[in-house]
Amino acid sequence: MGDSQAKETEGPERNLQKDLYGGLDAAVLLVLTRSHDGGQGSRSHDGGQGSRSHDGGQGSRSHDGGQGSWFVRLRAKLPLFCKVRVRRHSPGSGHLPMFSRRWIQTFLQDSFLDTLKMSILMPPTLLKLAAKRLLRDQASAIAALEYLPTELFPYLFEMVYRGGRHPQLLKALAQAWPFTVLPLRVLMQHPPDHAPTRAVGLKAVFDAIDVVLAQEVRPRRCKLRVLDLRNTGANFWDMWLRVSTENCSLRELLTMHSSGPGMEHPLAPLEVFLDLTFDERDQDKFFMHIIQWAQQREGSLHLCCKTLRTFGVPFQRVRRVLNGVRLGCIQEVEVNCTWDLSTLGAFALYLGSMSNLQEIFLMGKEVQEGERQEQEEQQSFSEFLSQMLRLRHLRDLELCSLSFLPGRLDQVLRCLQIPLYKFCVMCCPRLTHSDLTHLFQCPNLRQLRVLHLFGVDLADFSEPLRALLEAVAPTLQFLGLDKCGMADSQVEAILPVLSHCHQLRHFTICMNNFPGATVEKLLRHTAGLRSLQREVYPVPLEGYRTQGTVNKERLALIKAELVRVLRELGQPRTIQLATKHFRHRKVYEVAFS
Repeated sequence: MGDSQAKETEGPERNLQKDLYGGLDAAVLLVLTRSHDGGQGSRSHDGGQGSRSHDGGQGSRSHDGGQGSWFVRLRAKLPLFCKVRVRRHSPGSGHLPMFSRRWIQTFLQDSFLDTLKMSILMPPTLLKLAAKRLLRDQASAIAALEYLPTELFPYLFEMVYRGGRHPQLLKALAQAWPFTVLPLRVLMQHPPDHAPTRAVGLKAVFDAIDVVLAQEVRPRRCKLRVLDLRNTGANFWDMWLRVSTENCSLRELLTMHSSGPGMEHPLAPLEVFLDLTFDERDQDKFFMHIIQWAQQREGSLHLCCKTLRTFGVPFQRVRRVLNGVRLGCIQEVEVNCTWDLSTLGAFALYLGSMSNLQEIFLMGKEVQEGERQEQEEQQSFSEFLSQMLRLRHLRDLELCSLSFLPGRLDQVLRCLQIPLYKFCVMCCPRLTHSDLTHLFQCPNLRQLRVLHLFGVDLADFSEPLRALLEAVAPTLQFLGLDKCGMADSQVEAILPVLSHCHQLRHFTICMNNFPGATVEKLLRHTAGLRSLQREVYPVPLEGYRTQGTVNKERLALIKAELVRVLRELGQPRTIQLATKHFRHRKVYEVAFS
C-alpha cells in the first residue's frame, strides 16, 4: 500500500478502533445482562450456570501478566479487525459505514462468551463494573433485571442497600431475588449505627415481599423462601462478592443457604428468621417492628425465632417481646443476667412453652446466706422445675453461678427427659456431696459429648469421676476439669480411662495443683488420642515462686523437659500451660514438630 493510501485509511482505522474501545464497557454490560436489542441478545441466562472470564480477576483495562484476559486478547485483535474492515470498504468514499450497537454486541458477545465458558464465576472486577454501570440509570437497571446473570445480583444488592439512594431498585432486586435465602442482617450492620440506611433498606425489602406475596404466580426469577434477619449469612456475601471462594463449587454456592431438611414443608410461603438478643444496644423497637409486621401477614409468612439471648437486661424487656413470638420455635436460650430466683421462676413460665428447646445456658448470681429467703426461693424453684419437666428435646444444659443449685442439683437432673450431649457446671463451689453423687450416677449423662466442670470441688470424687468417664469414653469430645481442686491422686484415678477417650478433641485441666511429673503422666496417657487438637494443662507447682508468681527460669526448664517428653513420644504435638490465676491468666505454648 502506498503512502497516500496509508494516510487515507489511517484515519478511518483509528476512528473505528476508538469507537470500539470506547464502546467496550457498554458492550460488556450488554453481554452481562443479555438484554434484547433489535432481536439480538436472546441468549437467556442459564439458571446460574454462568462462568467467569479467564483473567484471574484482573481489571478490565490492565494487562493480566500472561493470564489470558479476554480484554487483553480482544483488544489485541481490534487493530487487525479494523484494518480488514477498512480495506473492505472503498477508501475513496471518505467515510466508514455506521456500526450499530447490535453489531458491536454480536462481535464482542461471541468472544466474551467463549471465554466465560472456561470457568465457573465471572471475575469480581467485571461484576463490580457492570453493577456500577447499572446504578447510573435506575430505570434501565430495573428493566434489565429479568436478564441479569445470577452472579450479578449480590453485587447490585449490596451496593444499592449500603448506598441507601435507590429504594425502588432495591425493591425490584428483592422481588426478583434468584436465591432461596436473602441474608439481610449482615448488611444491616454495615455501616454500623446508620439507622436511616437500615430503615430505607428494610422498608424496600418488606415492600417487595408484600408484592410477591400478593401475586398468585411468582415472578419467574424469584426463588426467595427465607428472609434471614439473624447474625448469619456472612459466608454468602463473602463468596458471591469473591472475598473468599476456597473449596466451594458452584453447587455448594447455590445450595449453601437452602432452608435445610427441617423446612422441606414450611409453615408459610415465606419464612423469616430472627435472633432475639437483648443487651445494651436496646433493639426492642426493631424486634417489635418485625413481630408486628409478621403478625399482620400471618398465614402468608412465618416468623421463626430460634435463639434467645439476654445479657444483663431487666426481665420486663424480654417479657414484652416474648409475648409476641411463637415460643415453640425457640431452640436455644442463653441467660446471662443477675436475675434472682423469683425472676427466673417467672421466666420459666415462658421456658416451659418452648417445646422444641434443645440448649439452655443459665448464669445467675451468687447470693450471700443472709440474703436468702428459703420459703420464697423454694416456691420459685418448684415453678422452675415444673417447667423443666416439659422440655422433652433438651440436649445441652449449662449452669453457671446459680445460688439455688447447691443441694438441688439432683432435682434438676431428674427433670431430664432424654440423654444430654452437653453438660456444664461452672462456678458452683458449694455443691454438696449429694449433688455430685447424683451427677456422676445420672443415667442421662451417659452419652455426653461435652463435659465441663469448672470451679467444682472434686477432691473426694476420684472414683465416681472415673466411672462417669468410663461410661462416656466412646462419645466424649470435650473434657474440661478446670479449677476442680484436683491433685496428683485424683489425676492418677482417671489416667487409665482417659487413654480410651478416642473421640476426645479438646482436653483442659488447668488451674489445678499438681507437679510436672503429673503433667508428664497426662501427656503419656493421651499420646494415643489421634483426634486430640487442643490440650491445656496447669503450670506445674515447681514453676511458681512462694508468692504465687511464675518463675520464668524454672518455667523454661519445665518447658524444655516437656519438649523432651513429646519428642520421646514421637508425634508432632502442641500443648499449652496455663497459670492458676483466672483473671490474669497467662498461657505458655510447648511444641514439638
